[in-house]
Amino acid sequence: MPRRRIGFWYRFAAVLCKPPLVVLIKRDWRGMEHIPAEGGFITAVNHNSHIDPFAYAHFQYNTGRVPRFLAKSGLFREGFVGAAMRGTGQIPVYRESTDALSAFRAAIDAVDRGECVAFYPEGTLTRDPDGWPMTGKTGAARVALQTKCPVIPVAQWGANHLLAPYAKKPDLLPRKTHHVLAGPPVDLARFYDKEMTPELLKEATEVIMAAVTRQLEEIRGEKAPETPYDPRRERIEQRRKTRSQTQPKVEQEEGQGT
Repeated sequence: MPRRRIGFWYRFAAVLCKPPLVVLIKRDWRGMEHIPAEGGFITAVNHNSHIDPFAYAHFQYNTGRVPRFLAKSGLFREGFVGAAMRGTGQIPVYRESTDALSAFRAAIDAVDRGECVAFYPEGTLTRDPDGWPMTGKTGAARVALQTKCPVIPVAQWGANHLLAPYAKKPDLLPRKTHHVLAGPPVDLARFYDKEMTPELLKEATEVIMAAVTRQLEEIRGEKAPETPYDPRRERIEQRRKTRSQTQPKVEQEEGQGT
């Protein structure tokens, strides 16, 4: 299937965004040869700064295969932002849907039309203390297994030095370098034509995230933790610690009252 034309709105966004990006950050971009020239595909990208979607979009735009990001449906409803989101072909995610696959129907349709759909599988900025990718959510795996499209793992590093996670002010000097490394497609063939159980989707997601992490290891020249940071596991552990700390106090107060 041929690639979709970039179109007016994406070119307009590039005119607005590319000049400040070129001024603010240097570029070390590798792996563009792994971006498919034709047909629909997914990129799975790590997320470590509020500005890395713009920096990554710059990389992807320069490959000639512009990304369609998933974004909250409310952003599409009105005003200039809504017009830009619709015009650039971004993909609304209807979070109120109770059907997980229906929530990604637009992404599936975009891949079937020959688009590049960009996923941030972590779902939010990484909370790993050293900036490594966290465990991923299953959306990218769902779309990949439904469409059997290529999944390109992409790691990026450096935008987080310009604007650290959850920071409010950028660190402009010295000029930072945005590193991007796209890898070969992730092999998900063993998951095809099987029932998409939670266990299967979790395993496929782990394979995707492991590939993204390997790309980031190459960029950073160091090994990632053997076990990825898991926000859900961390929340459970924090609740357990809170209960263990408060329980002795409750027992002490009850003992004093008898």
